[in-house]
Amino acid sequence: MIPIKPIDLSVDLVHHFLERSARFYPDKVAIVHGKARVAYSEINTRADNLARHFLSHGVQKGDRIALLMENCVEYVISYYAIMKAGAVAVPLNSDLKPEGLRYAINDLEAKILIFGSRFDKLISSSDLDAFGLTHLIRKGPLSSLGDVVSFDAVSRFSSGNDGHEFSTLNHELSDSDLASIIYTSGSTGGPKGVMLTHRNIVDNTFSICQYLHLTEKDIQMCVLPFFYVMGKSLLNTHFAVGGTIVVNNQFAFPATVLKEMIAEKVTGFSGVPSTFAYLLHRSPLAASRDKLDSLRYVTQAGGHMSKAIKEQLRRVLPSHTEIVIMYGATEAAARLSYLESSWFADKMESIGKAIPGVELIVMNEQGKEASTGEVGELVARGSNIMPGYLNKPEATSKALAGGWYHTGDQAYRDEEGFFFVVGRQDDLLKVGGHRLSPQEIEDTLMESGLFVEAVVLGMPDEFLGNKLVILAVPSNSSCTSNEVMSFCAGRLPKYKVPSEVRFAKNLPKKTSGKIDRKGCLALFAKTVAP
Repeated sequence: MIPIKPIDLSVDLVHHFLERSARFYPDKVAIVHGKARVAYSEINTRADNLARHFLSHGVQKGDRIALLMENCVEYVISYYAIMKAGAVAVPLNSDLKPEGLRYAINDLEAKILIFGSRFDKLISSSDLDAFGLTHLIRKGPLSSLGDVVSFDAVSRFSSGNDGHEFSTLNHELSDSDLASIIYTSGSTGGPKGVMLTHRNIVDNTFSICQYLHLTEKDIQMCVLPFFYVMGKSLLNTHFAVGGTIVVNNQFAFPATVLKEMIAEKVTGFSGVPSTFAYLLHRSPLAASRDKLDSLRYVTQAGGHMSKAIKEQLRRVLPSHTEIVIMYGATEAAARLSYLESSWFADKMESIGKAIPGVELIVMNEQGKEASTGEVGELVARGSNIMPGYLNKPEATSKALAGGWYHTGDQAYRDEEGFFFVVGRQDDLLKVGGHRLSPQEIEDTLMESGLFVEAVVLGMPDEFLGNKLVILAVPSNSSCTSNEVMSFCAGRLPKYKVPSEVRFAKNLPKKTSGKIDRKGCLALFAKTVAP
């Protein structure tokens, strides 16, 4: 296993990221959100006060406190305050429906729920009284929800700070204690609460800071939600080094994001494949190239991005901007591998090599390491891997069988040690006598230049098992199904040619920005063929 190279960050617990930067950079802007520019010292003080409030209401070590807010300053304060109090931070998906919220609160046995005013209707319709919540804290003016405490009041209240950092006053914590639980639906089964320890998150954060060469001078534009593990990773890495996070929740209007990136002299931008597809096709990214003189790097994770988009991104971005492809999982506290920017041109279809502190191999069906070029399951181990899923021992045993985290992704390793993911085991489609990965066909489709994004789906078929169909967002309104089918026939073997294409204005997405394949199937069924 590759050891983690020590870097100058004396941190054992996740909230120490904030405390360290508040000590070394007290007046430095930590968060920019709209007109708000908040320094490390204020965030740390308000987090201390909120942690005291938790303790005054009986919060014990290991208690679960849920967060249901959009990205904002209050989210950051809450996240670190929960851990300062010795509790476990549980970020919840902002797209939850009442049944999903009830499931999470019950599964967690949560004590406190902190939420934004946008979620008033969800809270009032979820009937949470029966689930043991002792406290509701609301960002914004108090409402008619009942026994609710104002966030601003509890995070600004001081009960006599004695000059010591709050971490010296709270419950005794070790790096093996839980820091966070993040729910992921995964590709099969119901929601699973991924348990992450302080050590999981701290080690992964250090590793990312190392390979991205992050410093206090870095300014990260964050359009990914903090409840998503990649969004939370952006927060932790930049707070670890004393950098700045620019929060922008308006990616539906990508031109405004670019404008703020230029104004704030952003050095880093991160996204999932759809983020970059929409930047390329629905924003003035190419016209803004010369104004992005501070943009040091962009990173992409959150699933496979086609070679066509990567090549276009390289042409459009400033020549000095590095493109770093990354791969990971919630179960790995964010990151497992990365492709160094120097290899981008030669290996852009690869997920690179293991990050410092992680071991990756491809495992064959016999449970042995696969030979070079042989396809098998990608598995990993390292100090960043979760101890398990909350209340799901069978799923935990399966995911961590044999001392390895089983990603569920099919991959191979080339002669130079680079890993290539060819698709998910769960996404393989049986068409006639063939088992196909939609990813390969989707990559070919994107090479046509006809689409902003496209997904290949399997529709049940009496004779073939599945028939292949395409749901796509066309690059322009003149695109026709005949044009698409002609391209497919010229580039794909007959058994891989989809039988039908339908167009949509947008593909259904999860809140993280990843394509929702179940949602795409439902939309395909409703969409009229062109």
